[in-house]
Amino acid sequence: MTGGGHAMAKIEVGTKVAYSVQFLRSIGCYSGGMAFARGVVTGFKVLSPGCTLAEVEWDREMPPRVNVANLARVGLNRQFSNVD
Repeated sequence: MTGGGHAMAKIEVGTKVAYSVQFLRSIGCYSGGMAFARGVVTGFKVLSPGCTLAEVEWDREMPPRVNVANLARVGLNRQFSNVD
């Protein structure tokens, strides 16, 4: 899923996610729970052709539905990992 006309990594059910840096900066959130929250996408709800909400199971108290345009994939950084 993509949103906001940006080129972004595909987010699907099972994808590990966090709020994107661009979104956090846009709302002035540089620290706190929201900046460090991590979750797994469990489903989607399409509101309109340009707006899809991801249902996320977070590791802390966070809203369960988030616009996919405000999420980013998270995981191993292959540059610093020995995993192939």
